[in-house]
Amino acid sequence: MDFTFSEEQQAAAEAARGVFADVAPDAVPSPALTTGAVADEFDRALWARLADADVLSLLSAEEYGGAGLDAVALCLVLRESAKVLARVPLLENSAAMAAVQAYGGPELRAELLERAGRGDVVLTVAASGRTGHDPAELAVTARQEEGEGADWILDGVQTAVPWAYDADYVVVPAHTAADRTILALVPRVHDGVTPAEQFSTSGERLGELRLESARIAARDVIDVEGAWEWLRDLLTTGTCALALGLGERVLRMSSEYTSKREQFGFPVATFQAVAVQAADRYIDLRAMEVTLWQAAWRIASGARGTLPVAGDVAVAKIWASEGVRRVVQTAQHLHGGFGADVDYPLHRYHAWAKHLELSLGPAAAHEEALGDLLAAHPLG
Repeated sequence: MDFTFSEEQQAAAEAARGVFADVAPDAVPSPALTTGAVADEFDRALWARLADADVLSLLSAEEYGGAGLDAVALCLVLRESAKVLARVPLLENSAAMAAVQAYGGPELRAELLERAGRGDVVLTVAASGRTGHDPAELAVTARQEEGEGADWILDGVQTAVPWAYDADYVVVPAHTAADRTILALVPRVHDGVTPAEQFSTSGERLGELRLESARIAARDVIDVEGAWEWLRDLLTTGTCALALGLGERVLRMSSEYTSKREQFGFPVATFQAVAVQAADRYIDLRAMEVTLWQAAWRIASGARGTLPVAGDVAVAKIWASEGVRRVVQTAQHLHGGFGADVDYPLHRYHAWAKHLELSLGPAAAHEEALGDLLAAHPLG
């Protein structure tokens, strides 16, 4: 077996590293010092540079101006973005574009994909449900009016929608009376759509999206079985990639600090207790990495396994949630009081890590989902 990344995937990661090279993780006010959002919007200048480098169109087919790459390439790019805490909706926009390309109608694909790949249109996804714990598809109801090609009417609430005040469209999962899940592309400014401010631990502005008889044209609705499950798996796997990149940068920060910080005339990195803790966190990161690539490969290849792809995604998110939490907690411990200094970026990584740990479900939720899958698909 060949476990190396393809030339195209490596080129995507290299392009991302070039764009993110000059990004400062502390370019906005600290979330510890602000009562609201750390900034009014995401980093538009960085977004433009990503578009110029063709990073936004990685997953789009060539006919839509894209590179036609896969989930593995996207995760490589997301990994790089998290190392600098890039404040852009790269995951949500890319995943939504991929869902539109895979499941949307020709009119919708023609309308959105090229523009989104150029950065002219921004997409995000409402994936947290009403409370952040219940299934997102159950938070909104959808009914179609009578007649072929009739509009859909949406009612409900989606909480903690990332970049809700910046995106042009929010992909909203909703359930029908026939117990189907549809995906509706809801314009940010639209009759029956009202956002309410919420804030992440990272200081980013989220939105509670309230839908009251919001009318959505049939062409802007994806009514295909499995579309939401596929999108949710891609979003979750992308979140694991972000957690991995963040964790790798934090472990490097810890290594650099403990190598320079001396106590009793020796670098504290040479102390056995410090070395053992760092080694444990390195093991966490390697487990996060291997489970991430397994999940991304399953999504990209469509390969069959003992469990459905959701099983590999659950395993990856369990490791990502638990691993990134342990990495930042150990880093804070090894840095001592310096780690809490708001003039040093470690506290920002800790805040982002907590957001990623809980995004799309904490470890416990995915352990429960994995248990259900094992019960339904006995091994052996």
